[in-house]
Amino acid sequence: MTAEEVLGSQTADQECQDCGYEPELKRTLGSFQVFAVSFAFISVAVGIFGTYDDVLRDAGPVGIWLWIVVALGQTLVALVIAQFAARIPLSGSSYQWASRLANPKVGWLFGWLTFCYLALGVVTVDNAMASSALMPLFGMQPDEGTARMITLAVVLVQAVLVVFSTRLVGLITSGAVGLELVIVVVLAVGLFVAVAITGEGSVGNLTSRGVTEGAPNYFAVGGGLMAATIMGLATLVGFDSAANMAEEAKDPFRSVPRAIVGSVVAAAVLGLVFLIALTIAIKDVPRISDSDTPVAAILRDQLGPVMERTLLVAIVFAFFGAGMVTLATCSRMVFAMSRDARFPAHRLMRRVNPRTQTPIPATILIVVVGVVLMAALPGGALLELLTVGTVISAVLYGGIIVLYLAVRKRLDRRAGAFDLGRFELPIAICALVWSAFVVFVIVSPSSALTSILIAIGLLLAGGVYFAYLLIFKREVLDTEPGDADVFAH
Repeated sequence: MTAEEVLGSQTADQECQDCGYEPELKRTLGSFQVFAVSFAFISVAVGIFGTYDDVLRDAGPVGIWLWIVVALGQTLVALVIAQFAARIPLSGSSYQWASRLANPKVGWLFGWLTFCYLALGVVTVDNAMASSALMPLFGMQPDEGTARMITLAVVLVQAVLVVFSTRLVGLITSGAVGLELVIVVVLAVGLFVAVAITGEGSVGNLTSRGVTEGAPNYFAVGGGLMAATIMGLATLVGFDSAANMAEEAKDPFRSVPRAIVGSVVAAAVLGLVFLIALTIAIKDVPRISDSDTPVAAILRDQLGPVMERTLLVAIVFAFFGAGMVTLATCSRMVFAMSRDARFPAHRLMRRVNPRTQTPIPATILIVVVGVVLMAALPGGALLELLTVGTVISAVLYGGIIVLYLAVRKRLDRRAGAFDLGRFELPIAICALVWSAFVVFVIVSPSSALTSILIAIGLLLAGGVYFAYLLIFKREVLDTEPGDADVFAH
């Protein structure tokens, strides 16, 4: 570590102790690895690969331009979250921020929402990898049962790696991010070159409504154009995952907030270039719009089957990295809540293995959740999990912004740490307006009712345990470990 990283790590460890926690997790993540955690969670290739078909069917090729709108809005949210990350470098991120700056009851709500969002995310990502990338790569016919078995096997492998070493997680995610950056750039350039040489494809696709031409309610609330925002909203999320790993980051006051903002900006720019290249390269808009894997079909048309298989290999690796990061960050949220005795089976879930310095029981819990979801949910419900996660993340981000606006004046200012300065208030207000708009966009379609009901059900399930704490363990929700004013000036 550099002298700056050593000093930052020591200061972060001291603040951890001031908060009533003995540093148990090993600080092994450097600046790029912290960035890789957030970028791997976002995963541009995974997000576009999984949702581009929805954009073509709902809004037509022109719908890709909504990516810019979503990217600007999510960047505003990331800037606000980075303000918190620069001041409170604790595992549990939003849970800790709300517990220490509002009260433990609000913190519990933030923590439970984050746990649900991340636990669902692990299954959603790995099941999508199995059905849309891994099985086609090996020429396997679509089969829901097979996809579920592969999903569970992948979750188990990821859990073993997460348990074994945080450093290994950082190395794998860094490799996944490096490969994703290279493959997306190479594919974008290759598509531009192929279209220029063959003349097959059209710049006019960028303004085409495709199969949605003449569709009723295209511009209506909940209509086709609005629905196309799902690609950006489902992709440009999870940037706060770096904050969940703050107790394992070197100099988290600098590396974590930079990773949060940098990952969103990098993903936004890279994704836009890739989307433009893909859209221009479409030879037959109706045929590609009808495909379940339009990205692979475009690459096969323009670059041949070898490049298509190369893409699938890269996509599998990117999916795996995204799922593993999601699992790791979810286990840290469980650990953070458990060491405050605010999570079920907290005595077990807070245990850290002295050799690996990782929370093994909390990690195993995520595997158990995956098994339950795979066994209990029908295929149609699994498809809803993507929207459920998007709903929960939008509500959570909105709550974080409200919290920041309420407490920003009493937050400590750290020299050299990330700080928006005089721009913090207008950025926070704009971010709050954007978050409210996102929630409206997600819940407005009638098809979102099932997802909303699932999200409410998850909240009510957590509410049962919250009620238990209020009745039988009220002191847990009335007191905070350590110095309550450590982050206030």
